[in-house]
Amino acid sequence: MTTHPAHSAPAREVHLAAHFPGVNNTTVWTDPAGGSHIDFDSFERFARTAEAGLFDFLFLAEGLRLREHKGEIFDLDVVGRPETATVLAAVAQVTERLGLAGTFSATFNEPFDLARKLGTLDHLSAGRAAWNVVTTNNAFTGANFRRGGYLDHADRYARAEDFISAARTIWESGGDEAAGAGGDAGPAQPGGRFAHSSRFFDIEGRYPLPRSRQVHPVIFQAGDSPDGRDFAAGSADVIFTRHSELEEGRAFYADISRRLARFGRGEDELKIYPGVTFVLGDTEAEAHERAAHVRRQQVSGPGAIAFLEQLWGRDLTACDPDGPLPEIDPDFDNADITRGRVRHVKDPRPVARAWRERAEAEGLSIRELVIEVSARHSFVGTPGRVAEQMNEYVQQRAADGFILIPHLTPGGLDEFVARVVPELQERGVYRTEYPEGGMLRDNLGLAGYRPEAQWAAARAAARAAEHSIGERSAADEHSTEHSTQSQAAEKETAHV
Repeated sequence: MTTHPAHSAPAREVHLAAHFPGVNNTTVWTDPAGGSHIDFDSFERFARTAEAGLFDFLFLAEGLRLREHKGEIFDLDVVGRPETATVLAAVAQVTERLGLAGTFSATFNEPFDLARKLGTLDHLSAGRAAWNVVTTNNAFTGANFRRGGYLDHADRYARAEDFISAARTIWESGGDEAAGAGGDAGPAQPGGRFAHSSRFFDIEGRYPLPRSRQVHPVIFQAGDSPDGRDFAAGSADVIFTRHSELEEGRAFYADISRRLARFGRGEDELKIYPGVTFVLGDTEAEAHERAAHVRRQQVSGPGAIAFLEQLWGRDLTACDPDGPLPEIDPDFDNADITRGRVRHVKDPRPVARAWRERAEAEGLSIRELVIEVSARHSFVGTPGRVAEQMNEYVQQRAADGFILIPHLTPGGLDEFVARVVPELQERGVYRTEYPEGGMLRDNLGLAGYRPEAQWAAARAAARAAEHSIGERSAADEHSTEHSTQSQAAEKETAHV
């Protein structure tokens, strides 16, 4: 058990959440234990297991168009993608304390419709709703919508920020503040007036719902660019990140903390949850053996070829997945061979060069290389070892919690809840019951809602300060240049 000296700060609490894997590339489809990814029974079992483990929330991703690879439906998408809000509303009825986080695009939705949808979910779940805000700017996804891919890349976060501001304004319009926040002023009333006029939206009307218990459903954000980090610091409650290594997690956490300070927010006002995978075993050797087996299940022969084609930009169907990399060079101009999938590699050239060098040096086949370079398991080991590692991440401020992404549905959480959760509880860093309150904000350890006017004022102040700094920097640069010119003139005069 981890002990802490009497004079040291109390241990930070580890938080857990669960991502229903669906069409995620971690999913193993061929395992006999794998079940449906669309039948509600799968969602129900998965959610009940997460709640039994006292998890903060269930997280659902959403795709507005099935991915296509070489013009055909991508193999991991054949199950389809059910509509997120409908699933979460159903899950709300078979759970009591588990938060319900759904992904919705700020590009292909409108504030009133989405605010009403999430407000309804918050009422149905007694204050457990969350919105994972994503941005979309590609015409491929936009083809499913009337306006297509109209949104410029540079405008994605600007519209998303404006969208959240409009949604919060709408949510606040329904009823009395004290009642909506769970006070004693009587039931909140629907029909509140709202108005929001900005660059992207000019809307006004009446909200047909009273305020929910949370008033604002919790806002998640999953971007990792500098713009995305600023967006989260100025508008979000939780970040879903890909940083699952200790040192990169600490660096990410520190960077977000610096950004939060610019918006007048404290370090604990924005929670950071990396998405992680895990494999357990009775011994370290067994866990690593199981992890290797799972990775081979996750990367089939055809899957390895498809993965390589995404970087190579070429049809490699004729290649043997158990053979060497193709001799032909990649076609870097054919970046759209797979459509609807986020490309995290901005410049594929050095990546392709490094892969070829590694494959040749280690004698790796295409499939072996893909297994090595694609996402690895975040935590592999005995239940005690995994609990120890997770606790270290949280204590060192590399994360506040973890969103577990199992490779099996719907039973992928069972072993973790049965074996790792008790280890965390034994260390005194994981709850033994849900906190009082019953809302998702209570699960996360967040304060009550913050009025939209305060969010907007903090963003405006931060940007005004940045503008002032920019002006001073420009003035200093001009002053330095002028001083240098004057000194040069004086020297020239003295020389004459």
